[in-house]
Amino acid sequence: MLRVRYLAHLASAALLLALPASAQEEAVCSPVVTKVPLERHLRQLSLDLLGRPPTYEEYQAAQAKGSIDAEDIRAMMTKEEFNARIRSYHRSLLRSNLSSSLNNNQNSRVTGNGIATAYGVAGNPAATLRGANGATCNSDIAQSECLTAAQPDAHAAPLTAQPRTSCHDEYGVPLAVSYDYDTNFYACTALQPTTSEGTARCTDLQNTSHPQHKYLFFCDQRGSGASAGAFICLPDPAKATTSALTVEQMSGTRVVAFTHPNPDSRPALTELKRCTLDLELRNGLKGNYGVQRGCVLREGFVNKPAPYWATELTPETVKVCAIDAQERNHNPWSMASCETSRFSGDRSCGCGVGMRRCEVPAIAAQNIRDVHTLRVAAFNDEPLRIAEAVVQRDEPYFNILTTRRSFVNGTLSSYFRDEQGVGVFNVTTPASKGAVPTVPFNESDAWVEYTRAEGHAGVLTTPSYLYRFPTHRARVSHFYEAFLCKTFAPPTGASSPAPEDACNRENNLAVRCGCNYCHATIEPTGAHWGRYAERSAQFLAADQFPRFDPKCRDCALNGDTNCGGECSQYIMQAYDGDGASSLGMLKTYLYRTSDEEQNIEAGPALLVQKMLQSGDLERCTVKRIWNEFLGRPMTAEEQRMYLAPFAQDFARNGHRLKALIERVVTSDAYRRID
Repeated sequence: MLRVRYLAHLASAALLLALPASAQEEAVCSPVVTKVPLERHLRQLSLDLLGRPPTYEEYQAAQAKGSIDAEDIRAMMTKEEFNARIRSYHRSLLRSNLSSSLNNNQNSRVTGNGIATAYGVAGNPAATLRGANGATCNSDIAQSECLTAAQPDAHAAPLTAQPRTSCHDEYGVPLAVSYDYDTNFYACTALQPTTSEGTARCTDLQNTSHPQHKYLFFCDQRGSGASAGAFICLPDPAKATTSALTVEQMSGTRVVAFTHPNPDSRPALTELKRCTLDLELRNGLKGNYGVQRGCVLREGFVNKPAPYWATELTPETVKVCAIDAQERNHNPWSMASCETSRFSGDRSCGCGVGMRRCEVPAIAAQNIRDVHTLRVAAFNDEPLRIAEAVVQRDEPYFNILTTRRSFVNGTLSSYFRDEQGVGVFNVTTPASKGAVPTVPFNESDAWVEYTRAEGHAGVLTTPSYLYRFPTHRARVSHFYEAFLCKTFAPPTGASSPAPEDACNRENNLAVRCGCNYCHATIEPTGAHWGRYAERSAQFLAADQFPRFDPKCRDCALNGDTNCGGECSQYIMQAYDGDGASSLGMLKTYLYRTSDEEQNIEAGPALLVQKMLQSGDLERCTVKRIWNEFLGRPMTAEEQRMYLAPFAQDFARNGHRLKALIERVVTSDAYRRID
């Protein structure tokens, strides 16, 4: 009997040696493993699937049952905690954080609370609107009452070159109602009272016996009520530019300007004139208003209905600076648009209806939250909601890359329906306004489903993805890394030609020597995002952005590369023969073949369809889910044992992510004690 067993072993060995090498490699036996005990297994599953340890009741139920089976795992995956876990997984996978890619200069942010102080844009644009960065309007004078209200600067009359009969220009653009001297140019010291019991007022300087009477026009009556005070403002002696203005220009007994003694030396500053309420005309153009240097000209306020960010603690009517309360869509003088970032520096535009163009920081007393923070959070959350819905409904997982379904909360609903966020975000509304659900602005936790327009492709065309990966190349690179588990790098042993080789000067990176190793794939693949502008989430619709624009070509040929700002998406300069023949062409079409141009029009959904045919999407998803739930990558041995069968099962099960997760957490590797 022993001899028979020995011969049988020899026969088995001979048969194994006779098998092809591939068959030998596939005949891998699962190792004998020691599995974790029941309680530890439950804790492991609960932490991985729900993000928390089991409850006492859950421990008791598992112990009473004596095991954890597939039904228990599926039950866990129906809980809201699992949905949150899925959102967390995709937040990491998609790097959903567009704040790192978004430059918010706060030019559309208003200050004030609408009650004691008027809402008004007071950042960088205030330098153009009112003469100084950070300056806001006069919250004590109603714009409509500028001719009758108490005038803090009345002591310096006349305040305008011509008598004023209106508080607005011919088109209703607000004019200044008061002024202050800009402390960037002037040093202002409190005016001392003439008696020990008196209060100093600028009107005191109207008395020619006052020791400082000649500075009447440079007396600044600041503040109101108990905080009111009079200050003498003279060129700042601590600054080189203003300390040099030592010559006092007189009108009668009053100083009207300070000038440089040697203007021919071309100093940085030659003159500071007394402030009045008159606006300057930039380039002599009516409606193109500016403010005299050294002066802060403030308009008054108007009462407006509460803006879109109002809460139950906000009054129904609020104070808004008259400039910012305007609702025009274009400058009535120049016809320049107010629907771009330039609106905040145009005196005739304003924040629009309901103050839709502007943002507000948090105001605790009214329970108002920071609008910009809410928008960033909503854009970041949108792709996670798309992914959650696909997984929760047990749909094919790669729908997250192709579905037109998306979600809006109150923040995004208001943003899209009311065309908010001008100048901060450049996001094309994903559907017609009527198709976007109506959700009140302050309901930021209420997410409502809707269907986006043709051309959208899951998370790949959300503002979060487009801003987070701002160029076509970045969008391709992350798609390959996140969903194909591939990175772009030249092959081992790759070499570049000598520096003098003409190939190094090739502008087409898909052809340039050394670059073509990666860019031969990156460039045509990036074309799938060709209808989405770089560094924004603007969709370049074919009816508005045709493949070729003759106007842009003509501008380029005439050396006008700006072309009125209308051709930023087009080729306006030539760097090689292809570029010269492509002037006026949409940039994304440059160097693309006719076959590759189909990628532009079909969008990212076509890319996903191509990748599904390769099997790379399935294999990468298996690797990522394995890494997520085991906390480490697959070893080489585990890849041989699990990768192919798991990927095949994933495909057979309709690419259902829950089924894949179940397969991973019921594997021997998951329960093994190493």
